[in-house]
Amino acid sequence: MTGLKAAVIGCGDVSAVHFEAIAKLDGARLAGVCDSDPGRLAAAVAAYGVPGFPDHLSLLEAVGPDVVHVTTPHNMHASIAADCLERGVNVIVEKPLAHTLEEGRRLVETAKASTAKIAVCFQNRYNATSQAMHALLSSGELGAVVGASATVLWHRDADYYLSRPWRGTWAGGGGGLMMNQAIHTVDLLQWLVGDVVSLSGNAATRFLGETIEVEDTAEFVAEHANGARSAFYATLANAVNAPVTLDIVTEKATLSLRGDLTVTYADGRVDVVPERVMESGGRAYWGVSHELLINDFYARLGDEGPFWIDPEEAEKSLRIVKEIYRQSYKEAVATVS
Repeated sequence: MTGLKAAVIGCGDVSAVHFEAIAKLDGARLAGVCDSDPGRLAAAVAAYGVPGFPDHLSLLEAVGPDVVHVTTPHNMHASIAADCLERGVNVIVEKPLAHTLEEGRRLVETAKASTAKIAVCFQNRYNATSQAMHALLSSGELGAVVGASATVLWHRDADYYLSRPWRGTWAGGGGGLMMNQAIHTVDLLQWLVGDVVSLSGNAATRFLGETIEVEDTAEFVAEHANGARSAFYATLANAVNAPVTLDIVTEKATLSLRGDLTVTYADGRVDVVPERVMESGGRAYWGVSHELLINDFYARLGDEGPFWIDPEEAEKSLRIVKEIYRQSYKEAVATVS
């Protein structure tokens, strides 16, 4: 990996972790930025000393990047990523894959037809705890998975949505809590326990109805291909951002994620896997795994085959979320799907 040119499209909140990761890469450099908002674009140009562009096609033409990081609002993910892939440009796109199933499916097909690689940012799969859980479950030493449960008890207020109005809309975000926060835990649940074959769920606005048109609370019960059942609950009405919980019960052990991972075996043994944490800073809450995913993607650019978290893999969590919406918003299926 030498002399690679990187570009960031979308200079909002989450772009900060991408800029930081690019700056630490050996053999790659930031070559351009793009944002449709003049103020954010000017700030990024001043901060990073690279050319700025108001639209992504101009950036692709002028910069000729090797890798593009797409950190825009949800409704732009799929179209921008597809434009890059069709030009042979590698892509790292933030979650979710797309704001609708139709756009997501189109990006899956575009990725299959492209010579370029694409990663979707489900970076929590790189958490030390997630990796340990997956290794244990895949080894077979714990026996079959019996069942699982997960919670996301977080807090968002009206100002969070008013500062970025697209977040609170179906058109801009494709949904609310489940698309913007809890989809990470949905992804972990289906990755660790197994593909979801059916589910029954509900999404509603319990707390922020005067500010947003999307959901701030949701729950579901899912049946997995291996016969296990999982229960899930998430809300933004909590007083604080509590640690995500994820419990998986197997024939020979129980795995409990509460920041760190505790594995309690049937014979009484207990193992603890600590999670990596950032020392401080406003983004410490997000953890360090964005950087790990980005580093891994660049390192694997020369590998055969697709990146392991590609659109086809990311489509699984999108389908789960959209099925909850389909069951909850029957009067507006065309809007939410």
